[in-house]
Amino acid sequence: MAVPGHLPPITTGRRASDSAELARFGYRQQLERSLGSFSSFAAGFSYISIMTGVFQLFFFGFSAGGPAFIWTWPLVFLGQLAVAACFAELAGQFPLAGSVYQWSKHIARPATSWFAGWIMIVGAVVTAAAVAVAYQVILPQIWSGFQIVGGAADVGTISTPGGAANAIVLALVLVVFTTAVNLAGVRLMAKINNVGVAVELGGVILLIIALAVHVHRGPQVVLRTNGTAAGHSWGYLGAFLVASLMSAYVFYGFDTAGALAEETVDPRRHAPRAIIRALIAAFAAGGLLMLVAMMAVGDITAQQLSTSGMPYLVKSTLGDGLGIAFLVCSAIAITVCCLAVQTAAIRMIFAMARDGRLPFRHLMARVSQRSRTPVVPALVTGILTIGLLLLNIGNQRVFFVLTSTAIVLFYIPYLMVTGPLLLRRLSRRWPGGDHGPYFRIGRFGTVVNAVAVGYGLVMTVNLVWPRAQVYGDDHWYYQWGALLIIGLIVVIGGVALLVRRRDWAVPHAGTLVPAVVEEEPR
Repeated sequence: MAVPGHLPPITTGRRASDSAELARFGYRQQLERSLGSFSSFAAGFSYISIMTGVFQLFFFGFSAGGPAFIWTWPLVFLGQLAVAACFAELAGQFPLAGSVYQWSKHIARPATSWFAGWIMIVGAVVTAAAVAVAYQVILPQIWSGFQIVGGAADVGTISTPGGAANAIVLALVLVVFTTAVNLAGVRLMAKINNVGVAVELGGVILLIIALAVHVHRGPQVVLRTNGTAAGHSWGYLGAFLVASLMSAYVFYGFDTAGALAEETVDPRRHAPRAIIRALIAAFAAGGLLMLVAMMAVGDITAQQLSTSGMPYLVKSTLGDGLGIAFLVCSAIAITVCCLAVQTAAIRMIFAMARDGRLPFRHLMARVSQRSRTPVVPALVTGILTIGLLLLNIGNQRVFFVLTSTAIVLFYIPYLMVTGPLLLRRLSRRWPGGDHGPYFRIGRFGTVVNAVAVGYGLVMTVNLVWPRAQVYGDDHWYYQWGALLIIGLIVVIGGVALLVRRRDWAVPHAGTLVPAVVEEEPR
């Protein structure tokens, strides 16, 4: 299949082999293949971003389930680990830009891969907006000058009109920055992302140690529910299900390492490992942070834990000076998280466009010869994210609507990969004899795959469940917002599928390309 642009010179060694493998899938090497194993890991880890998700969402889990909400963390991790194992297996066999879209294209029907890619693109744009909004939780608590709109009562919160409006202002600045970085090229993106992840990992470790010094209650605190079962028809189980959304909001996006496969050296080896390592690192760091934090905070029943959450906990426990230093680390983590989200969306648009799946495909699939990045997809994702933020300016409900919708828009495409993969396993069509050796689940593959599908279905229902505890009870369209938005996205995608399908290029889903096995350099 012809791809817009000129074929760049093939280099020698490992990169030449990677380019040759890509050609066997029918693609030219247009993107710059310069990312190593740490950059691949950093892409997945920064998308999950503990110092973004935990600092942004701890208050929600704590207010819904009390300290015992932390038990949702390992449960969600195990479900997503099963998903990640399936993704890692696919990333080793199909080292192509576009991750979920490409994997679905090779194991499912064309319409399934179209919807997987389409929904993921929308989900990534919504996620970028949701992540950018998190600046409001952190920056005004570092310096009051960041509270541009509103007053003292709006500092560090999105639950007031002034706080919500200021959140959009700060978010707009962040999205403009990430768009500019992505336009500059993957090398600059990777450098900023790597530094940000290093700061985040170091900050989390130091924060855990600093909080551990102030511990004055035992780990049995995780058995307290703080009376959160009241008002739930299912008792604490109902509260626990609501609280589990906090963990679900954090544990996703680890497929980003696969999305950057065409820019990674030796992606069959590095991408699968990066997917698994990013998830495990996030689980360990986030779990320890929340556990030690609840053991260290002065008043475990403080109302601020259910409103301001982790920023309040850190500052009240460590003092303003040290607390602000860790909030700066969190602000850096939010920055690289938003950058990674947009980067993944750009690669998804590029991958679908060069297959002829999107309108204006020649523009969308064009790669700048200077920056070696898809320019038009970078501009499109930036403009759409800004537009989404402007639509919600001044609305304090934007935080939950954006976050909840964004997560569902990832869980559904994930099921469009794990579901068809399970069907292939049950019909003994996966793995095949021509599969490469880089990552295979092994004899427990069917069980792991079934867990991934079951978890995805249960959590999707939990996410879209129209509950007042999550979406409020003042307007019906907020409670049903996630389902309404998903329905609208599916309808629009279905119309686009009917219109565009006759112009699709021939897909590359017919044959699995065997892996080229090379010995590790000595």
